[in-house]
Amino acid sequence: MLRTISLGTCVSVQGLLERHLPDGRIVVKVGNTAYTGTPVSKQA
Repeated sequence: MLRTISLGTCVSVQGLLERHLPDGRIVVKVGNTAYTGTPVSKQA
């Protein structure tokens, strides 16, 4: 599943969902690199 996360106030990353962490953050993978951040909520 493709997910978008926020790494800071201005940086977002979109990649394949790897796993959910206990603190609410998620890990996405882009190529060989994994990024951890807060999920971006869906807009209506």
